[in-house]
Amino acid sequence: MFPHFGGILFHRHILISKSTIDKVFETARVEEVIGDFVQLKKAGSNFKGLSPFSDERTPSFMVSPVKQIWKDFSSGKGGTVVSFLMEHEHFTYPEAIKYLAKKYNIEVEETQLSSEEKEKADERESLYLVTDFANEYFQKTLHETDHGQAIGLSYFKERGFSPETIKKFQLGYSLNEWQAFTDEAIDKGYNLEFLEKTGLTIVKEDRRFDRFKGRVIFPIHSMSGRVLGFGGRILTQDKKAAKYLNSPESDIYHKSKVLYGIYYAKQSIAKEDNCYLVEGYTDVIQFYQTGIKNVVASSGTALTADQIRLVNRLTKNITVLFDSDAAGTRASLRGIDLILEQGMNVKVCAFPEGEDPDSFARKNTFEELSLFLEEQAVDFIQFKASLLFEETRNDPIKKAETIRDIVNSIAKIPDQIKKEIYIRECSKIMDISEAVLFSTLAQIENKDLKKADEQFRKERRSFQIVKETETTKKVDVQYELERNIIEILLLYGNKTEQFEDLVLKDNEEGELILEPVTHEAKVFEKIYLDLQEDEMEFSNDNFRSLYYTIIDTLNQDPEFRLSDFVNKVSPEVAGEVTSILMNDERYNLHDWESRSIFPKGKDLSIAQLVNETILSLRCFLIDQKVNDFKQETLESETNKGVLEDVLNYSNLKMLLSRKLNRVL
Repeated sequence: MFPHFGGILFHRHILISKSTIDKVFETARVEEVIGDFVQLKKAGSNFKGLSPFSDERTPSFMVSPVKQIWKDFSSGKGGTVVSFLMEHEHFTYPEAIKYLAKKYNIEVEETQLSSEEKEKADERESLYLVTDFANEYFQKTLHETDHGQAIGLSYFKERGFSPETIKKFQLGYSLNEWQAFTDEAIDKGYNLEFLEKTGLTIVKEDRRFDRFKGRVIFPIHSMSGRVLGFGGRILTQDKKAAKYLNSPESDIYHKSKVLYGIYYAKQSIAKEDNCYLVEGYTDVIQFYQTGIKNVVASSGTALTADQIRLVNRLTKNITVLFDSDAAGTRASLRGIDLILEQGMNVKVCAFPEGEDPDSFARKNTFEELSLFLEEQAVDFIQFKASLLFEETRNDPIKKAETIRDIVNSIAKIPDQIKKEIYIRECSKIMDISEAVLFSTLAQIENKDLKKADEQFRKERRSFQIVKETETTKKVDVQYELERNIIEILLLYGNKTEQFEDLVLKDNEEGELILEPVTHEAKVFEKIYLDLQEDEMEFSNDNFRSLYYTIIDTLNQDPEFRLSDFVNKVSPEVAGEVTSILMNDERYNLHDWESRSIFPKGKDLSIAQLVNETILSLRCFLIDQKVNDFKQETLESETNKGVLEDVLNYSNLKMLLSRKLNRVL
């Protein structure tokens, strides 16, 4: 079954048709879609990258183009291209389908939802619908009203924004009236509760006000292009009003986790392997219009670790752009330490006196701007040292504080080699011995020695194989074998193979032997009949349910395709399937081959793989049966029949072990 669509409130009660969903799944490529959010690198037949769901420095995220699935080994999440969008962007199922349809230029066929389905819309969907409506309303007001054109559009044109740029960034205008937007939204059927929760409307007792009254509007998008909130700039000289105003925090907008322009910049950041970081909305837009598209802004807020991680998924390189404002420069210097902590490479570029990224980009061509950035961008240590050195040239005490400040930044870097290189660079610039700087670095790093030592002890304990108070955890053999059977069914279930079955017979001497008989069958039929014949049941509930679902699908669909199956089951089942299929791919994360370590691949034939797995399961179950019989014998004084059963099962196990060419 396809995942059920819970519906949408208000006036847009639609359901996406099955034909559209099928076309989306046929067209969408998981590596292309995820590549828009995570920088992926080739790893054998797969791609790997940093997890977008956890903070890490070594890749644990794997994408399989062949299987069209992904797995994040750090968080345990995994699934299809749709489940990634639902996890990463918090899309509903239909929103994910619509996003993919738009990306691949697929026309979306929609049908009306029933009344029951309309009632199932959740609050997040409602908030997104409100921001979507507001975004359309503000743009329409800008372009189609007299005040919008005379005030809002004139302002954007004065800033040098072209009509194409204004539409690209979906810029808008809110009328200078107390509740023009709110009244329009309520008239269109939008709930005042959600208008207030998104911050678009301010409610005080029985009065309502438009938050962005009389402001030009900059919509703030997520990495996938969803409108999360807005920034508004006032155009009057009202000293009591803030120049810029942002949407307040809500269930869908968290300013510390958003970078303005990331939606437009993500592909260019990955392609250029560098991200330019500026401060304001107009800086981003002007750079983009000039031709520098790998640029984002912190939107006037202090840079956060979450914002840096957004960039870190796409590139390891950030160039921070400063204007000539000293206060702004010092604030940005604090953000550099956060970037260094994430293990990223930082360069800094300062603009000439009286210029900022917006004004400088406006005055220069793409070639001139590109050349300036290339020539003026310096390593953070050079910039910080030269900047602070100028301020403390004739003051030895301040100079000492400056040096400690620089070394403190170097201490944030996780890579030891980089630390040493930067210490040597700092030594040259500040004219101080390396020995003193290394000593200072050691002092800073050991500042909280007790805490660091305790952390080390915890980590060391976690790596101990066996503790005195613990026993070694045993491998669950039956779990692993049942998992292997599911994997074989998923990968090869519909293939036809030549199987060598074993028939139990007595030879001329009356001994029990296994005689091979060859026959042709589909893999799923072979497995099903073998398990039925031995009356073997899966002990794991999830595997048992999944097993019958797969068998039923293979039996009904001669053209079984793994990607279709994964796309059509519930998200929970899809997650389980992904975990099974991607289990072996974790070897590719560590690049073992570069260290001359070669993980064993599945080099058996499919028929061999099936036979070995079934035989191994039989042997394991025989072992269990023998142990049960032995326990039964111990509990009874004499039981000749039980002893005979033990002997027979032991002989059978010996025959099976010979067939497997191993000691069991």
